[in-house]
Amino acid sequence: MPGGMADFMTKQYDLAVVGGGVLGLAHAITAARRGYSVVLIERERHANGASIRNFGFITVTGQERGHSWSLARRTRDVWADIAPEAKIPIEHRGLYLSARSPEAIAVIEAFLQTEMGEGCRLLSPGEFRDETHGLGGDDLHGALYSPHEIRMESRDAIPLLARWAQETLGITMLTETVAFSSLPPRIETSRGAVEARHVVVCPGDDFSTLWPDRIASYNLRRCRLSMLRLADPGFRLPGALMSDLSLTRYTGYAALPEASVLKAKLLAEQPRHYDNGVHLIVAQGADGSLIVGDSHHYDDLPGPFAPASAEHDILDEYVRAFGRAAPAVLERWVGTYASASDRTYLVDTPTDDVRLVIVTGGTGASTSFGIAEEVLNSLMGDA
Repeated sequence: MPGGMADFMTKQYDLAVVGGGVLGLAHAITAARRGYSVVLIERERHANGASIRNFGFITVTGQERGHSWSLARRTRDVWADIAPEAKIPIEHRGLYLSARSPEAIAVIEAFLQTEMGEGCRLLSPGEFRDETHGLGGDDLHGALYSPHEIRMESRDAIPLLARWAQETLGITMLTETVAFSSLPPRIETSRGAVEARHVVVCPGDDFSTLWPDRIASYNLRRCRLSMLRLADPGFRLPGALMSDLSLTRYTGYAALPEASVLKAKLLAEQPRHYDNGVHLIVAQGADGSLIVGDSHHYDDLPGPFAPASAEHDILDEYVRAFGRAAPAVLERWVGTYASASDRTYLVDTPTDDVRLVIVTGGTGASTSFGIAEEVLNSLMGDA
């Protein structure tokens, strides 16, 4: 049953949030923690899109230099603060990014010279193997280690976060409810009208229901990604793992001059991996299973049909980076998210009392709370 159905029609809220994914939850929680009354409107029974179909990996290292990197650092701090309160286990901390060539090491060394490299370090092949149960192939040249990341199980964390938001923060949850409008003070929904002074719309990759003309002006597309869950490999990872391909995909590395040399090398050696948009992330759950991905295919409306070559290339990169065979595949799934070529997120202002907010780079879990704080500062006059 949707929460708050008894009294939502007779109450005026300070803020209505449309969209119950991680970005919508971040806005609702941030506002509620500031003392505002909040109603959240979600069309499904619970979040079922990109917010639960990812790694649960709060990534700081490698985010686009400057503002996005700062947003990720702030978001990581908020997650670390509220996860214990919401009874969300942090499965592991830190990031290891293995490097298989001198060109990859050059990118890591350049990264460490920037402000983004603070607290990170370059590991020798021996140090990496000592910390990762002997992982790495014969061509391992070293690895980047970052202490900044935390990781949760998305499919569990988002429902736990929503429950905590409702039960502890007093946020009214209207699930299985569609918002037909988003202009305060009266928001029309499939369950009746909701009164609110301000509105934040977080539609994810729904470009049609609310403010379609404004969304269309940003020339957004959708990205379809492929993900896997593999069986317990028999050892416990000390943190999430990435590999060389990530150095040419994550902008914090890829924008460095040294990355262009590495990309030319990898394009020549692994062209199909680039065609499938593959880079490697491996994260481990409490049960020992591995969440592994991912691939990226872009279109206005990507079909649900993921090529088998994408899964093959993900597993191939796993073998290259780990230096051992991949465990059995237990689950497969696809997800989609909004994508833009010129920004990592957008904040549009349809009216003074409404904000339209979309993360457009697949980094919702990693930047959502930082974005929410800035949006609410503007929308509701907070400092």
